[in-house]
Order: sequence, then structure tokens, then C-alpha cells
Amino acid sequence: MNLMELNKIAVAMAAPGKGILAADESSGTIKKRFDSIGVESTEDNRRDYREMLFRTEEAMRNAISGVILFDETIRQNAADGTPLVQLINDAGAIPGIKVDKGAKDLAGAPGEKVTEGLDGLRERLNEYYELGARFAKWRAVIDINGDDIPSGYCIATNVHALARYAALCQEANIVPIVEPEVLMDGDHDIDRCYDVTEFTLKSLFDELYAQDVALEGTVLKPNMVISGKKNANRASVSEVAEKTVRCFRAAVPAALPSIVFLSGGQSDEEATAHLNAMNAEYADKMPWALSFSYGRALQAAPLKAWSGKTENIPAAQAAFAHRAAMNGLATTGEWSDGLEKAA
Repeated sequence: MNLMELNKIAVAMAAPGKGILAADESSGTIKKRFDSIGVESTEDNRRDYREMLFRTEEAMRNAISGVILFDETIRQNAADGTPLVQLINDAGAIPGIKVDKGAKDLAGAPGEKVTEGLDGLRERLNEYYELGARFAKWRAVIDINGDDIPSGYCIATNVHALARYAALCQEANIVPIVEPEVLMDGDHDIDRCYDVTEFTLKSLFDELYAQDVALEGTVLKPNMVISGKKNANRASVSEVAEKTVRCFRAAVPAALPSIVFLSGGQSDEEATAHLNAMNAEYADKMPWALSFSYGRALQAAPLKAWSGKTENIPAAQAAFAHRAAMNGLATTGEWSDGLEKAA
């Protein structure tokens, strides 16, 4: 393990003004998104869509630090034969790879999930390094449902797997993104989210320490502390920012260089506003850089604008560049609703 190189990459992934494009949708997920715009999910269509994003020079050079890829994508070439990984490198961004095999039912815990994919991971990581990946991602899913879910058993099982994955990544000189996502799908209030998120994060860092994972070469991709989508009294932007920062100061060690938030079902502007408020109001109280690792919150607008038509590529790239720029501003606390509307 070259910790100096891992730390350099981990810091670069949350460079001021930049964040990560999550383009690692599984085949099933991207099919649903293509279905929403009436486009068939073929290998060529998936390639063309992602190539369009990676060739959006304004976004990629100015606001995107890295791109998380799916197994299919890291092996693909652009229409002109250029490897997609090379397009990302040429734009000054870092290629990464999703390596988990998805959340499956957790035995003995109805309604809860555990992420699988550790079998054969060492060999896959070595191959992905040769293909150009310099960071990886593993997502754990923590649901909130009443007082009994999540169980301590579910959290312990998932954070143990996250730490095993992270140790294997660092052995392969790949920066691990550890993603313990507390879902916002329910009707819980923000305080319930706070408690579950804090417990999950403390459990995660205990496990990372136990498995000798170097935090200096690790990136955290968490949820924000936020109300459930079905809650009738959603917390304000300022409350989300205050409670997220408070929770993370209580649970996340200062040795970690970077935190890149997932959007987790927030609207495009909501995800941007929350990140901006944290950086605008609490930058002097945080030891880590706060940035973004958004999928849908970066892609919804360009996907709709593209709709599978070649003539729509300029409009789609403009939509992607706009969302990337807005989130780039949020990493330094310089975004505003006025800038959003004026662009």
C-alpha cells in the first residue's frame, strides 16, 4: 500500500469547486432511467449517453474530480474507439469503479439488507487497477422503519463488510469510498435520522480501525442528516446543515481527508442547497473537505434533455455543465438561489 499516493487521490476527490459524478448505475437502474425517456437500454445507447457526459469539457474540467463507473463502462470505448477511461483522464478527472454486487436480504432480519460482493474482490480490484481505476465504491443500505429497523445486527454486518472491502482496496492501491447510506425513504423525522446516522458512522469507524484501514487514504460517502421523504414536516435547509455537521463532528475522525455526500433521493436543487449551507456556515468548524458524489442529482436534467437524440446533445451537455457548476459552487459555500435561476 502506497499511503502517500492514496492520500493524494483522496484529497483530490474533494478538491475545492469539484466533486464526483456517480455514473455507476447497474443495468437495471439505467434501464429504468432510459425507460422514463423512451430510450432502449442497449449497450451502445448506454455508451453514447455516458460518452456525452464525459465529453462535456466545461463540466469535467471545472467541476468533476472523479467518475464512478460500472463494470461494463470501464471496459468500453467511445464511438471513435477511445477508451472511456481515457476520456476521463484527459479531462483531468480520476476514474473509479463500483465493486459491490448489490444489497440482498439479510438472513434472520426481515426487511433489512446486507451488501454482497466480497468473494473474488481481491482479483477484481487488481484487474480494475490495470483498467485504470484509482478509487472504488461499496454501498451499504441502512433502512429506517419504526423503532426496530435498523437493527444493531444489520449495521454491524454491513460495516464489517465495508471495512473488509476497504482493506482490500488499499492493498491494491485503490482508494476506497465507503458508503453507508441511511435511506430517506420513510416518514421518520430528522432526529431519528441523526441517531441512526451517528450510530452507523461510529460503528463504521470502529470497524475500519479494527481492520487496520488507513483513514488518510479513505473517502466517506454518506447520507445527509435529513427528514424522511414521507414526513409531513420536512426539516429546513439550515437545520439539515446544522445537524449533519454536528453529527459528523461527533462521529467522523479528523484523519479522514474527504466526505462526498450522496443525494439519496433529494431534488437537484435541494441536494445543492444543503451542501452549500454546510460549507457556507460551518467551513471553519470542519477538519474535512465536504463535497458531492451525485448520480441522479447531476444526471436527471441532462438525461431528460438528451432523450436519446443526437441533435439534443448540446442541450444535454449544457444541462450537465449547469448542474456540475452549481454543485461546484456549493463545495465552497458560494451557491445561491439567484445564481441557480440566473444561469
